[in-house]
Amino acid sequence: MLKTRSYLAEIQRKPTAPVEPPVFPFTLPAIRSLERLPLHPNVTFLVGENGSGKSTLLEAIAVGMGFNAEGGSRNFNFATRASHSDLHEHLRFVRGVERPRDGFFLRAESFYNVSSEIERLDEHSNGSFTRSFGGGRSLHEQSHGEAFLSLFMHRFRKDSFYVLDEPEAALSPQRQLALLSRLHDLVGDRCQFVIATHSPILMAYPKALIYAFDEQGIREIAYEDTEHYRVTHDFLANPARMLRVLLGDE
Repeated sequence: MLKTRSYLAEIQRKPTAPVEPPVFPFTLPAIRSLERLPLHPNVTFLVGENGSGKSTLLEAIAVGMGFNAEGGSRNFNFATRASHSDLHEHLRFVRGVERPRDGFFLRAESFYNVSSEIERLDEHSNGSFTRSFGGGRSLHEQSHGEAFLSLFMHRFRKDSFYVLDEPEAALSPQRQLALLSRLHDLVGDRCQFVIATHSPILMAYPKALIYAFDEQGIREIAYEDTEHYRVTHDFLANPARMLRVLLGDE
């Protein structure tokens, strides 16, 4: 049974946010137009082109919910390079009555740094971090895709709040399906996810909200209306024709 209550119900822009004249990241149309964003109690997807602001907002959600900006759990406090914006300071996070038992901010671009921090912590924990995060194997001793999925399979648990930034970046289509299956199990165990993604496989998950980020702002969108679905569908329906168009042979 899917849970019906949110750990994070809504995000609201504070009245004092520097929208006009805009200061980064409010120079991004999607971020500037943000007033309130209700979240699905199970899964909320943020989709859009690179530079649209989806990862910027996702990062703000993670920091606002107490996670380290580079990723990890709430107990991670390392910093390789402070590059995150102060967007979280201009947002109000409307939380549910219940508090999550645990959580994690998993992002593809700084996963190596998180893996290194896990190894550092492991030196003082008799291997407990390797067992918890990597299923008994160092994340650095696994391929990028293996390590990413291993952490998702072994570290994520029930009654928790998770923020994922482009988790498909390290995963083959088959492993994206495995992640989707595990995500569904965790949703059934009262977990809530907010995910920025380009993957039409992941965003096909039912009982979810999809928000599209573009030059017009942020809007709720149906799965079949996303550019990711339409481009992938059109290509797979007739790859030869699409290649002729792309390569200038038609």
